[in-house]
Order: sequence, then C-alpha cells, then structure tokens
Amino acid sequence: MVCVAHFFQFVIQLCLLAHLAECLPEKPKRSALNQLTRTLLRKYDCGVRPVHNWTSLTTVYIDLILQSVLDVDGNTQSITISIWYRQIWTDEFLVWDPEEFDGIKEISLSSDAIWIPDVIVSETVDEGKSTPIPYVYVNSSGSVKNYRPMQVVVACSLEMYAFPFDKQNCSLTFRSWLHSVKEIDLALWRSAEAIANDKREFMNDGEWELLSIPSRYWQIHQDNTDYAHIQFNVLIRRRPLLYVVGLLIPSIFLMLVDVISFYLPLNSGTRIAFKISILLGYTVFRVNMTDELPSTAVSTPLIGVFFAVCMALLMLSLIKSILVVKLLHHSEKEVRQMSVSACLLDKYGSAGHDFTESALTSTKTLDYINPSGDYELEASLEEDLLSLNEIQDTPSGLEWLLQEMASLRLALSQEDTESSAQAEWLALCSRLDCFLFPLLPVCSGLVC
Repeated sequence: MVCVAHFFQFVIQLCLLAHLAECLPEKPKRSALNQLTRTLLRKYDCGVRPVHNWTSLTTVYIDLILQSVLDVDGNTQSITISIWYRQIWTDEFLVWDPEEFDGIKEISLSSDAIWIPDVIVSETVDEGKSTPIPYVYVNSSGSVKNYRPMQVVVACSLEMYAFPFDKQNCSLTFRSWLHSVKEIDLALWRSAEAIANDKREFMNDGEWELLSIPSRYWQIHQDNTDYAHIQFNVLIRRRPLLYVVGLLIPSIFLMLVDVISFYLPLNSGTRIAFKISILLGYTVFRVNMTDELPSTAVSTPLIGVFFAVCMALLMLSLIKSILVVKLLHHSEKEVRQMSVSACLLDKYGSAGHDFTESALTSTKTLDYINPSGDYELEASLEEDLLSLNEIQDTPSGLEWLLQEMASLRLALSQEDTESSAQAEWLALCSRLDCFLFPLLPVCSGLVC
C-alpha cells in the first residue's frame, strides 16, 4: 500500500511539473537573419582583401550618375557637383547557401564591418556635405553593392573667357590609392555609351545644362607598378539667357543711346549733360552687376572686356564733346595762335581751295587788309578811329556818323572773323564726329 501511495504521489508531481512547463514561455529561437550575420562576421577580418588566393584579382565595378551642378568657382578653379556613386565587387568571404537560412539571398551589413576598396577621386580638393550611408548590400554569391550619394568638390581648369556662352570640361578620376592593378582593377559597371547619355537624374532646370559624361580607362605606370584609373569627363554648358537679359542687352542699349547722341548739335551744352547722364547710368549699372560676373585671377572674361570698351568709348565721346565746346568759345587772339587748325583743314578738308583759303584767312590780322580797294577806310580802321578822336573833342554830325560807321564796321569784321574761326573748328569737329560715329557700334560689335 505504501508503494502504491508513493507511485500516485510521483505521478501527481509529474503532472504538476508538466503543467508548469506548459505555462512558462518558450525561449525564442535566434532569427535566420541574425544567425546569417553572426555566421558571416564571426571570423571575418575587414583589414584583409577578401580573396582565398592572395594572387587573385579583385575587380571593382564603378558607375556614376550626375544629379546637379551646385557651384562653379572661378577664383579657386573648382566645381561642386552632386553625384550618385555605385561600387560593386565580389567578396569571397561573404558567400552562403540561401536554403540554410530560410531562403535569404541578400542582406545589409555595416560598411565598417567588412572590407571596402580604397577607391578615391584624385581631383578632390574639399569634403562635400555628403550624407553618410553606413550599410552595404551583400547577396549570397558574395557580390557587394556600395550605393551612396556624394557631393564632391573637385579642381577643374575653368575657361571663363566666353562667359556667359562658356562650356566647361571637368574630370573625375577614380583610382585605388594604394593597391596596384595586380590587386585591384577597375571597370565600368555599365557601358561607356550608357553612362555618357544618362541624363534622367540630372536637374535640368538650373543654370547649367549637361551635355554628356564620356569615360575612359587607362593604367599609369609608377614606381615599377601599374595603377588602374577610370576618368569621367563632365561636359556642361551654361545657359546664357539670364546674363544676356540682365547684362548684355542693357549695356547695348546704353551704347545705342550714346551713338544717337551724335545727332545733337556740336555747339550745344546739352550734349555734354546728356553724355554725362549716360556715363553715370552705365557706372551704376556696372557696380550693380559686379557680383554677377565671374572673377578669375588669370584671364578676363570677354564680357568684361566688352564693358571696359563701352566705358572707354563713352569717356572718349564725352571728352570730345567737352573739347568741341571749349574750341567753339575761344577768343579771337587764341584762334589766331592756333594755326594748326588751318593746317589740319588744309590737309584733310574736303571743301577744296575755297575752304583752305577761308582757313588761312582766319589767321590773318585786320592790319593785312588790302588798302587799294574801292573804300579808303580799309587802310586801318583803328587809325581812323584814333584820328577822328584827335580832330576835335566835339565832332560834327557828319564826322560823328563816319565815326559810328567805322566802329560798326570794325565790330562786324571782328564778329565775322570769330564766326569764321568757329566754323572752321566746327567743321573739324564734324569730321571727328563722322569718324567716331561708325567707330562706336563697330567696336562694340567686334567685342561682342
């Protein structure tokens, strides 16, 4: 009986233990993804090139898609671009059978935990604001895909002479920093034609237009070792509409107004005020547009030369107008001393012998007037007036009339002499106008 009681007591304890075991939660099994990650990285060394045979070559396939051109700096000769960069290579240590891990064919691993090729851009001069991507994709065959966006600042020899109609050719050269071609070789993931004509991701609404991205592969021999290089040439062209509307057209308008100002009279002071107003307007326009022009330390853009020529022609036209007004207001004595005008008009004048005689007449004094004419008063008007004053202090009516007529004739002769001199200077300045009038638009057209 005692044995039977012990037996039943043992059975009850077993039932209680089984019931308690059913009530306790089961210990969770480790997931297949976790087991696969631990299996791959358990004995992985990220500092060793992932090949079983050290003589085997690791080929890194490179692909590039241009997204936008962020900045083109002429001072530092650099360009900032945003690209979508892709690297693909095979890691022989990251291979598994998907059937053993619930059919998993691709996983993401930390880029710090595995080997990454040391492929860099040779032209990089500054670190861009790239978004860090800490993971890479690995498939069951050992293929590793490193996809990441990059913002790179690269050195580029910029040609700003044709601004704003310029084209730029900037290169991005990818190479391994330490490994020779016997260890790491580079290749294009897509064909060169597909990469060159791929514009689907480029932001085409900005200042720059993407033309193409040609690429080439070559090897450089250095220190008795060959190194693989892949170069992408980014060919871009500036859209000039903004600068044509904001810079060229207003400047051309100012030049046209300056050319039209030649129709103003030469002896008018309004012409000087008008040209000064044009010059001030052009100066203000240039100051406001200084920030829009690219600044380079080596060469000057053609549009800068155009603005300088426009300013020089405006100044030349203004100086000429001031000189004309000055010459037209010379006194008779100063006109007589400037016999160079007669020489110039004698050599370059188009009026023939009569025009030359009038020029030479402007330099004669009234003392050389022929006294053998029909009038006896032509000997010397000044002596006649002096003798009339010496005859008597109170002249008679006839003598007073004769004195007044002599004074009037002297005044008219002086006025005719000054008018003749002014006409000569006016003719010379008119020929200068005829020379400058076609010169202004021709020079502006040559610069453009």
